[in-house]
Amino acid sequence: MSKTKVSGKVVQVIGATIDAEYPEGCLPPIYNALRIDQGDIKLTLEVQQHLGGNRVRAIAMASTDGVVRNMDIVDTGSPIKVPVGEEVLG
Repeated sequence: MSKTKVSGKVVQVIGATIDAEYPEGCLPPIYNALRIDQGDIKLTLEVQQHLGGNRVRAIAMASTDGVVRNMDIVDTGSPIKVPVGEEVLG
């Protein structure tokens, strides 16, 4: 699995759902984490569906306020990760 981060573009925003387009052959796998990191917007998303036409549908983990078409959206190359330690064991 390649760890090169591939950048795509936001093509549609509807509520917490964002569609993004990636270059031919670089579609992020389902469950991969995506990142939008521009200005005040720092957003993590998870790929939920391949739509065809080099597009994916992702669900945002926070508010999509301020996200617009043509923003860069980067495939992190791995699923969302949550640190686990003694503090979360109860």
